[in-house]
Amino acid sequence: MADAPDMTEVLADAPTNWGKWGDDDEVGALNYLTADEVLRGVRHVRQGKVFTLQRLIGDPKGDPVWPGRSPAERTMILDESTWDSPDAPQFPGGLHYADDKINAFLQGSTQYDALGHVWYGGQIWNGYDARSTVGGLDRASVEPIARKGVVGRGILLDVARFRGKPYLEKGETFTHEDLVACAEAQGTPIEKRDVLLIRTNFLQLFFEQGQAFYEGFNEPGLVYSPELVRWFQDMEIPNLTTDTIANEVTYDPNNGTALPLHCALMRNLGVTLSEIADLEELAEDCAGDGQYTFLYAAAPLKIHQATGAPVNPLAVK
Repeated sequence: MADAPDMTEVLADAPTNWGKWGDDDEVGALNYLTADEVLRGVRHVRQGKVFTLQRLIGDPKGDPVWPGRSPAERTMILDESTWDSPDAPQFPGGLHYADDKINAFLQGSTQYDALGHVWYGGQIWNGYDARSTVGGLDRASVEPIARKGVVGRGILLDVARFRGKPYLEKGETFTHEDLVACAEAQGTPIEKRDVLLIRTNFLQLFFEQGQAFYEGFNEPGLVYSPELVRWFQDMEIPNLTTDTIANEVTYDPNNGTALPLHCALMRNLGVTLSEIADLEELAEDCAGDGQYTFLYAAAPLKIHQATGAPVNPLAVK
């Protein structure tokens, strides 16, 4: 919005974790996920149930993506019809095979953001120069996240069910205090270093409305406040995963900026963001048995200098 204040003004007094893990750090708050945190997550595996949280790429009903991005396109290269041609490749024994390729935005599906994906004031995470993104992210790309992996105790915060709705409305907001209340209502408080998974079920509207979904685009989500950012820092939250395209309310209703939490949480605190997760089966199961915690494990694709990468996270109960 033209009359919105500059992000440097909005976040002038925002806390940072720059330098906390050294001048060369590129994974930020994922440093909180130590071996002890992995084992804490493992202790919440009680039933052996496995839930995969990636949305289908190439869904016949459509793929929700950020406005301006196009859905992935899969192209068949070889199939049985290839061998109808006399010029088809020949293999001893008569082997035939199928082959295909995909053309996609690396953040056009369930995915992880690199810490260098969003910035303001000419600096990305940990103070690296934003010019280091030219031609590819030389620092804070998705590759270090992919190499480390994200494993710990996950907790589902079913905000839609907590509010008694099938899905949250366009532009609907909630705060960290709402997350705390939701967790307590579910019977399991949020603990330090938890991976937070927030369900809004907002993307159900995409499948119901099609392209009309993008008219007046403004997703529901967390809304910026200094208190919220301090809470994330104090709780040492390593990873925020949501079922929306961009983790937070698209346009802050209080200051008009776009995606200030990407800046306050990811750029300043090093909180890793993951988006477009499919939490529906997990949420249904959690509502059924009352267990909202689990082992969360995810590793985006290892792609050199990339701003993000697809992922198929696991929740194991």
